[in-house]
Amino acid sequence: MVEKFSKLCVELGDRSYPIFIGDGLLQSSELLASHIHGKQVLVVTNETIAPLYLSSLVDGLSAYSIETLILPDGEIHKNIEVLNTIFDTLLAKKYNRAATLIALGGGVIGDMTGFAAACYQRGINFCQIPTTLLAQVDSSVGGKTAVNHRLGKNMIGAFYQPQCVIIDTSLLGTLPDREFRAGLAEVIKYGLIADVEFFHWIEKNISKLLARDPDALCFAIEKSCANKAKIVEKDEHENGVRAILNLGHTFGHAIETFQSYKGWLHGEAVAIGIIMAAELSSLLGWINQADVCRIRKILAFCDLPAVAPKDMSSKIFLELMSVDKKALDGSLRFVLLRSIGVATVTSEIKPDLLMKVI
Repeated sequence: MVEKFSKLCVELGDRSYPIFIGDGLLQSSELLASHIHGKQVLVVTNETIAPLYLSSLVDGLSAYSIETLILPDGEIHKNIEVLNTIFDTLLAKKYNRAATLIALGGGVIGDMTGFAAACYQRGINFCQIPTTLLAQVDSSVGGKTAVNHRLGKNMIGAFYQPQCVIIDTSLLGTLPDREFRAGLAEVIKYGLIADVEFFHWIEKNISKLLARDPDALCFAIEKSCANKAKIVEKDEHENGVRAILNLGHTFGHAIETFQSYKGWLHGEAVAIGIIMAAELSSLLGWINQADVCRIRKILAFCDLPAVAPKDMSSKIFLELMSVDKKALDGSLRFVLLRSIGVATVTSEIKPDLLMKVI
């Protein structure tokens, strides 16, 4: 049992659950076992993660009847067809309502496993063990589960909370540099939308984060999760304040859909989306260009994209953004910044300002 770890809780009444953050938690089978219901367990992972961590996880759960499912890796595989392979396994192995799914992977695995858990026999338990920085600070927390459609990202899904989230920071040691940097876009997002002091801390410690300093990394993950938990507790199903978590995502999801989920990583698309949202906020007079420059600088320091794809026209942008989940009654809604640390959602954007940003 790992002796030192942090624990947060997402307070949602009877759907509340803990988030454990620490080094080496994958080896702590007791921690995970306390959140497994029933004897049947299906571990869902991908072909990249399986050779690295699957056997270590399975070996610690010998008391259970365990099956494993290894899916192809990548956002392009986050679709109904691949999701069905999870259902095929559950049905073929006669899993019952007391079964538990375990998502061992990044955001794609977490989203699909959670959605499968929400649907199978109208809902079974699942646990999240995120293996990427982006999943550790964002997608594993909050209960958003989904698959993509060729016409829109995450348009088919459900809100469904896990039993627990176990964040083992040591798993980031094998994360490729590009994916690590993409995950930092979501870390930066939390400072921008709700925690100006955290944003200041990121500016001062970005070099440590890029060097994967253990203490800095644990602090950033814990602060990100704590900020998200507070927002989710206020608005579980995104009927209000939770929408601010989508800073940069309206633009970013359009880019991902345009590229058929085969181009930029999610965090890379969100990075340019954050810049576009900052520029639009500046045009509205809410933040100044000095603030925009700070945002551009921190993202550039992480070597993240600063310009949208050149072959993506304004017409395409508008068409794809109109399919976004945040669109309401035909109106586009954007998460913008009133100041660094304060975000808001608005649909009152003049077309000429939007076109200027695009």
